[in-house]
Amino acid sequence: MAAASASSVDSPRISTLILQRKTLAIGLAIIVVITLLAVLAPLIAPYAPGKLSIVNRLKPPSATWFFGTDEFGRDIFSRTIYAGQLSLLVGAAATALAATVGITLGLVAGFFRKADGIVSRIIDAMMAFPDILLAIALVAALGPSLATVIVALGVVYAPRLARVVRASTLVIRELPYVEAARALGVPTWRIMTRHVLRNLVSPILVQATFIFAYAMLAEAGLSFLGVGVSPEIPTWGTMIAAGRQYVGQADWMTIFPGLAIILTVLSLQLVGDGLRDLLDPRLRKDL
Repeated sequence: MAAASASSVDSPRISTLILQRKTLAIGLAIIVVITLLAVLAPLIAPYAPGKLSIVNRLKPPSATWFFGTDEFGRDIFSRTIYAGQLSLLVGAAATALAATVGITLGLVAGFFRKADGIVSRIIDAMMAFPDILLAIALVAALGPSLATVIVALGVVYAPRLARVVRASTLVIRELPYVEAARALGVPTWRIMTRHVLRNLVSPILVQATFIFAYAMLAEAGLSFLGVGVSPEIPTWGTMIAAGRQYVGQADWMTIFPGLAIILTVLSLQLVGDGLRDLLDPRLRKDL
């Protein structure tokens, strides 16, 4: 009974803290709306994303065509919200892969002194290359496809998270409760997951939001350069790449998918900054 009452007290407190941070609340609201539009695209989109209508090609935005049409007469509004599905999927999947690889490398490097030197050199070597160049190299080596882009971006951004996890693990492994767990004979894997990893949730969440945004921007950049997802697959990046040939003639072909990327990335940045302030006890103000 006491636990139930305690949880009922904590829930309003968390929601109040979120609402007090306008950047976090605004970022969450925007990303939720964009996600809902993408998920409910089959119900919201007035046309199929691949429906051709040559007689209506390059129509400007109007009551019939909210965002106008492209060079094949396809409705850009429908394609934009459908493209959000794959763009968000690439960002989420790349972030999940980066988190899995980065957390593993960071824990190993930070907890085991002998492995620290080797893993740290690998991380430094990967971060020495610009993100987009390393992604292009990986996609070129593996072959362009949706899965390849996800793997490439996951590998590219894993070192960012690995460095954060390693730095925090180096501090946590020397704390008294970790030493006590070792003295009691607690298995190493249990110490790493139960005592170390649980204390890294806050920085991991914050970094994950930034990596999500970076991955979406990188996917758009790869598609724009023609080395990402196949042009037949609608993503915000491929739509911008297709519209660059008609800049000045049909600006709406690049404006609306570009705005979708900007709003999504901006909202993720706002969420990341808000979570950092909310989860960091040095920055959080008690009510």
